[in-house]
Amino acid sequence: MTSTPLPGRLRASRPQAAPPVSPSLRTTRPQTVPVRRAVSRGPRFARYGIWTALAAGPLALAVTLAAPRTTIAQAAPTMRAADAVRTPTDPGGLAEMFVDLWLRADATAPEGHGVSAAVRALAPEVDLPKRPRNDGPVPAAAKAVAVRTAYGPDGGWTVVVAAISDRAGPAEPLVRYFAVAGTGGKDGGPVRITSAPGEVAAPPSAPRQESAFTNPVASTSPLAASLGEFIRAYLGGGQVSGVERYLAPGAHIAVPSAAAYKQLEVDDVTADGKGAAVEGEPVDGAQVRVRLRVTGEDAVGVRWPLVYRLEVTARAGRWEVSSLEAGTEIQPAALPSAAAAVSGGAR
Repeated sequence: MTSTPLPGRLRASRPQAAPPVSPSLRTTRPQTVPVRRAVSRGPRFARYGIWTALAAGPLALAVTLAAPRTTIAQAAPTMRAADAVRTPTDPGGLAEMFVDLWLRADATAPEGHGVSAAVRALAPEVDLPKRPRNDGPVPAAAKAVAVRTAYGPDGGWTVVVAAISDRAGPAEPLVRYFAVAGTGGKDGGPVRITSAPGEVAAPPSAPRQESAFTNPVASTSPLAASLGEFIRAYLGGGQVSGVERYLAPGAHIAVPSAAAYKQLEVDDVTADGKGAAVEGEPVDGAQVRVRLRVTGEDAVGVRWPLVYRLEVTARAGRWEVSSLEAGTEIQPAALPSAAAAVSGGAR
């Protein structure tokens, strides 16, 4: 049986392509327009800073090496008066000058003239000696030397001054002692004399100590011979090279340049130990202190008694001087004395 299509029903057909549309009739797509907005420049500046620092590193190093070195002087801190340490003032010098002027002053001389005016400048209220108005001898010149200074609890002081006259007669002692009183100087300030001098007795001396050098050394011993050669080189005219050969290693002794004796004699050598008096070669490392008494005759024939204290050390079979100190002790009369001429030959 054959089917007949219905007249009112549309026939199904395949979809057909849409007819081409004219370009003028196509809907145009809107174009994208950029919109201005705030953009952060931080990362960009950070990158610039990093590259600048890396580039400036070698450049700064080169500039530093090429630049001349300069020293910046720093101003020293200013010391205030309150921070300064004040050294006490010794009144001995003022006392010496005052006694020297006072002994030559005259109260009857016109005021404001000569020595009296100088005394008044130091102590205006001090009384001056009154000398008779005649043509008597001029007051003997004296050398004033301060020998003792004592400080009191109230800040005052007393200086004992020895006046040594160079033209002392039979009725005038060679040395007179005067005590001068004053104040000030303990805190570094000025000193002031408060009264005229007073004549006093000589200051007491310290009690005499027993000498430690009680062991005589024979003049024929190696020690006496070495010391004789040393003292001749020491007093022979200031040649340091001549003394060094007698010194222990590391010892240094200054030589007096003014000493020039045409003849030297060793009067005696005494030691503080018995080992130094033993004949023969000394034991290496042994040390002993000795006192050397010498008589030196100068160019005009004056004989000078000289005393030295030394420390000697034994090395390589001989005695060498380790230290030298001038002594002032007097040789006791009970100790024997052996004169030994100094040969001064080469060692």
